Amino acid sequence: MTMSDLSLSDLSYPDLPYAGYEIAGPPPVVHPVVPHALHPVPPAPAFDPLAPLAQRTVSLGGPIVATPATFTVSARLRGRDVLNDTDLTPDEIGDLLDTAGRLKRLHRKGEPHTYLPGKTLGMIFQHPSTRTRVSFEAGMTQLGGRSIFLGTSDLQLSRGETIPDTAAILSRYVDAIVARVVDHADLVALAQGANVPVFNGLSDKSHPLQALSDLLTIKERTGDLAGVKLAYVGDGGNNMAASLLLAGAAMGVHVTVAAPAGLQPTPAVLTHARWLAGAGGVGSGATITVTDDPLAAVSGADVVYTDVHVSLGQANGAARAVTLAPYKVTPAMMAAARPSAIFMHCLPMHRGEEVDAEVADGPQSVIFEQAENRLHLQKALLLMAMC
Repeated sequence: MTMSDLSLSDLSYPDLPYAGYEIAGPPPVVHPVVPHALHPVPPAPAFDPLAPLAQRTVSLGGPIVATPATFTVSARLRGRDVLNDTDLTPDEIGDLLDTAGRLKRLHRKGEPHTYLPGKTLGMIFQHPSTRTRVSFEAGMTQLGGRSIFLGTSDLQLSRGETIPDTAAILSRYVDAIVARVVDHADLVALAQGANVPVFNGLSDKSHPLQALSDLLTIKERTGDLAGVKLAYVGDGGNNMAASLLLAGAAMGVHVTVAAPAGLQPTPAVLTHARWLAGAGGVGSGATITVTDDPLAAVSGADVVYTDVHVSLGQANGAARAVTLAPYKVTPAMMAAARPSAIFMHCLPMHRGEEVDAEVADGPQSVIFEQAENRLHLQKALLLMAMC
């Protein structure tokens, strides 16, 4: 290498008053800097869960925030209450199910759908809850809003404040209210006093949001609702049976209820369901049947559905359990249904009482998929009512 081949960066100079020269002695010797050899970067070590924390962390986030894609929904439910199974028309139920399916696909793909930023949901619960509470809270968070849980001991209702006054005050703080009540009349009073949408999270009369999410599950499994045969086996006089009868009749589902005498649907519920079905050719074309023979009810069914035999707070639990024992869903009962039939239960469940564990945990059971759809259906309702 000659001097002409060198650049300034290749030269090293002594730290002297005149760089490159000594005060006395022989002329300085200039040495080129030899670059260090390059070595490949070693691969990242395998993940070790016992390694120090600093070696097991990654950085997330950044300056870019994803913007939700445009999402069009019907405005027909904006500002509306859903207190009863008959508050929505079949067309509105269809819109709701369609919106729930679209939101579910966005959720599954991990795509943002924060369409309710700044919105708040008030939640009044007089009963304990797992699915209703968590699905509403998680749903509001996923939609970009927030929720406030209010148990009965958290409100002045326990000290005599009226339900209409509570509704009027909450309406100034939140954008919608979901209530889980002991007495359906309390729900009606709440809605009458509020000027924001009020939703029925369960009452002694009905459980409409559970029934609507069940329709979503059935539709996903069968491809359509019209003509599906649903057999409900057990306590035919409870709120779940009433909601399935009314929601199913509105959407063309043939509903058969198998229950013992004294625990069958009320005449008022049956009359309304048959009116929705439209025996005269005006309604959905569904059929509504009541029997005390569980095997006859499930014969050829697409869906076999049951609920707890003794609900929270019901009197004469032991006597009810004995009366309903022949209505436990068993493998033999499922064998009488169609081979493609699914088993459904709104949960919580008592294996060995209203259903055998072999059925509840078997290949025809969709109970956890059914529970998940509470989230998607209620997100659709929140979005359509609060947008």
